[in-house]
Amino acid sequence: MPAPAFTTLAVSLDGPIAEVRLARPEQANAINAAMWQEIRQAFAWIDATPQARVAILSGAGAHFCAGIDLAMLAGLEQRIADADEARRRENLHRLIGDLQDCLSSIERCRKPVLAAIHGACVGGGLDLAACCDMRYVAADAFFSIREIDLAMVADVGSLQRLPHLLSQGMLRELAYTGRRVGAEEAVRLGLANCVFDDFSALTAAVRQIAQTIAGKSPLAIRGIKEALNYSRDRPVADGLRQVAAWNAAQLLSADLKETLAARQAGRPPVFAD
Repeated sequence: MPAPAFTTLAVSLDGPIAEVRLARPEQANAINAAMWQEIRQAFAWIDATPQARVAILSGAGAHFCAGIDLAMLAGLEQRIADADEARRRENLHRLIGDLQDCLSSIERCRKPVLAAIHGACVGGGLDLAACCDMRYVAADAFFSIREIDLAMVADVGSLQRLPHLLSQGMLRELAYTGRRVGAEEAVRLGLANCVFDDFSALTAAVRQIAQTIAGKSPLAIRGIKEALNYSRDRPVADGLRQVAAWNAAQLLSADLKETLAARQAGRPPVFAD
């Protein structure tokens, strides 16, 4: 299945690795109305494409993502307009929910998503990165929960997902102040996995990690992501029940048989998509 064409994203499939690149470099990849929708469409396509086993998310130009496009924010009143105030508020509520769902599509995607981040990753860009399974950064990367500087409460995921990465005290400091976090500090805080000298080294390393993941059992990788996402917000007992149900259904797979046969023969396993 060929990669779809988008106006704000560059999407490609190279072997088992899907690449999604934010493609508004002149606007520092600020997320406009079209990009919100295309992010959801892109990750739905990756989820539905058997050949895509893992995805890399990055940004074109000097920055990963500068957050929500301010022109879109300025046009908000027009988008939710209604003569009735209650319906106007209802329209805004539905719009926020739709934007949340666009980014949540990254978590819904059954394939691991690796973020390769350079330059600015602020506001909505950090919301976007927080949805990914892992975050790797170039030395020039910086993060900020920027919404406070727009007199806003971040509402598309940072305040809900970052508590699983950062301590409460640090998260609150960043949310209340909007201060920048550089690449090295991001790694120390657990916001990023690893820092690389420049964008070239970053992309090469992330691609190598993606290639390693792509060589594993696709069924098991999908099961791991589902188990981790399910367990994150639930008690341990609920997570244990979920993973038991998954393995009861999926453990005795062709992938398991291939792994055992490959080990016995001293060769790498070869898995179907």
